[in-house]
Amino acid sequence: MFDTSHFHPMLVHFPIALVMFGFIIELASLFIKKELCLPKLSLYLLIAGTLATVVTWLSGELFTSEMSGTAGLIKESHELFAFITMCLLIITSVIRLMLALGKKENGTLKWISFVLYGIAAIAVSITGFFGGTLVYNYMMPL
Repeated sequence: MFDTSHFHPMLVHFPIALVMFGFIIELASLFIKKELCLPKLSLYLLIAGTLATVVTWLSGELFTSEMSGTAGLIKESHELFAFITMCLLIITSVIRLMLALGKKENGTLKWISFVLYGIAAIAVSITGFFGGTLVYNYMMPL
């Protein structure tokens, strides 16, 4: 029979890589004004990272087992930060898409989306830390 418990471990690296690299590109676009492709690349990575986060979050909710004790507490923290990351990325993606479609690349919403993107990058790192703690310290497959 096909084991669905492997879905989440197979997917977890995509949101981390896409969100972190996307935010680095977003940060670089603030300093390299002449390079017009960086904001678009950052937007594409944000959208891909958001979609990967939603799929990964769903795989964690649907296909991972319950844990008890200290591992259960760490899993709750992992789930909380995963949900926070997903919500932040969805909000940031909506704002950035509104800005891109409205061709309003400057203004207050741009800076709000930048800050939210940065917080999401931090949140995905914390989520990964708790997930890694479960895997390496408690030998729990996610």
